[in-house]
Amino acid sequence: MKGLSLVVSLFFLLMLMVFIQSSKSRTILYPEQAPINPVQVSGQKVSCIGCVLIVSMVEQLAQIHNSSAEKAMERLCSYMPEDRGIRGICSLIAELFGPDLITLLTHRLKADVICYAIKLCKSDPHEPICHLYEKPVMGLKRTIKQAEKIVRKSNYTNYETLSGVLVKICSFPLFRTICNTIDSSVPAEDFDKDNFSAFPSLRGYHWRGKDCNDMNKSIYPGRMPKDWDSLQDSNCNGIWGFGPEDGIPYEKKFCDGTDSKGIIILGDSAAAHFHIPPEWLTPMTMSKNSFSNMALAISNELDWPQFSMYTGFQNSTIGGWTQSLYLRLRNWNRCNHRDYQNIARNGGSSNNLQSYLISMARNKRLDKPAIVFYAMIGNDVCNPSIDTLKRMTTPKEMRINILKELKYLDMNLPKESHVILVSLADGRFLWNTLHDRYHPLGELNKDVTYEQFYGFLSCVKSNPCEGWMNKNETLRNLTTERAEQLSSVLQDITTTEKFNNFQLSYFENLYQKVSAKWETLGGKPWDLLEPVDGFHPNQIASAIGADLIWEEILQKRPEIFGKQNPFNQDIIKKFGDQGGH
Repeated sequence: MKGLSLVVSLFFLLMLMVFIQSSKSRTILYPEQAPINPVQVSGQKVSCIGCVLIVSMVEQLAQIHNSSAEKAMERLCSYMPEDRGIRGICSLIAELFGPDLITLLTHRLKADVICYAIKLCKSDPHEPICHLYEKPVMGLKRTIKQAEKIVRKSNYTNYETLSGVLVKICSFPLFRTICNTIDSSVPAEDFDKDNFSAFPSLRGYHWRGKDCNDMNKSIYPGRMPKDWDSLQDSNCNGIWGFGPEDGIPYEKKFCDGTDSKGIIILGDSAAAHFHIPPEWLTPMTMSKNSFSNMALAISNELDWPQFSMYTGFQNSTIGGWTQSLYLRLRNWNRCNHRDYQNIARNGGSSNNLQSYLISMARNKRLDKPAIVFYAMIGNDVCNPSIDTLKRMTTPKEMRINILKELKYLDMNLPKESHVILVSLADGRFLWNTLHDRYHPLGELNKDVTYEQFYGFLSCVKSNPCEGWMNKNETLRNLTTERAEQLSSVLQDITTTEKFNNFQLSYFENLYQKVSAKWETLGGKPWDLLEPVDGFHPNQIASAIGADLIWEEILQKRPEIFGKQNPFNQDIIKKFGDQGGH
């Protein structure tokens, strides 16, 4: 079944590579933490999960449209975007290698059984057979053996060959730039090498302010204006030139003494705003429009920082609405236009932050102060290990990691900056909210709950948070206990440590506050979570969180955001949208 293997590795890997990557949050102690790289993820795990999800979609498309499995596969490929040849790859493989999949589906076998039959799922003799759907009446082993007989003569690819394809995935032109960008966390298109870009994705201006001159490395968002920007816009905030009546530069007239500063987030997949569009996995509503954003999503690592809690600036196209700390700070002082950096990564934790913290672009001599949020809300306790408690960051390790990272910030941030440490989340909310609800794959036939979904991920050792996405209540409570211990370390550091270039603050219980606020608005708790992975806060949670952080800090520590710029309306009158984003 060579074709299905390639579909999994070349197509569904696009949707799963970052999600599964996020479960690899801690394997080596900091500072020797290896850079996060999706090609290191087990080929067997990717192929099994991808196979089950893809076959499920084909099966449901056939059911919905009352068509054959062959037509359903053709339909799925027709929905794929033409960008970068994704549709062409899918169509070619469906045409050449679809027969085995079609044959097995005609026998009304479930996707997990089919994937074991074609060897894209496999388990060692001493391990259980992993299944997403309810077990067949005659049992899993017997059903799989019967399915294997059906395709015995087929020339399907074995696991070793598939693993080789996955390991080499970053050598393919389609993925090479994406993989390199994930490793470095700096813009792929950056001609002047100042870590800012005029290109949106691939860590470009969706992640950090748009470079208004990508051929001059002395011009970039967040720097102090050069000669008050009387002749050119050196900090890309759209304010430059001088008044013809008085000859005073507009930057000096409107921005001098207004506490201008930028937003930087150091975080994980929640801060990067990880999101797999549910329409990608919901055959009931699937169409060509469902995958229209696939190329963009892939180039942004399945993250949507342009809509995120910390650095969002575009109107959301993935549900909810956009509100961010950057937008609030920009509206508070229009001199802060474009001064944002999202230095977050899927799988990020205190153990591996140092590997991408160096991508932060702030010159303590030339640039404005910054407000830095440190928000590693889960991966220090989340991992895919069955022995998950032993793999969690300890309080001692947490303190060592945080202090090293804070010392790095102290060496690089301009004076009068601020750093806010955000406490870890209480992930018991995930199971309590979702376990008995249907996953998008189970909506049609009411046959896959989140309990089943979490259990399947655990079985194939790819659960991004074994401690919380688990039916074991004792384990869930112990995971929260460790998260609280690590949050206490953050809080203690805030009160005991002093730094030269920034003041330290602590923000606690963000998502408990988000949930409480949403409840007062009449919302349901499950509407705050990403439906596909059942793990991440979604767009609504991000927007509410941004407002809550802003309002609490403004009330308790108003000096962090500075005073409101009295010249905002003058700036808007003169410069409009200041060049946009």
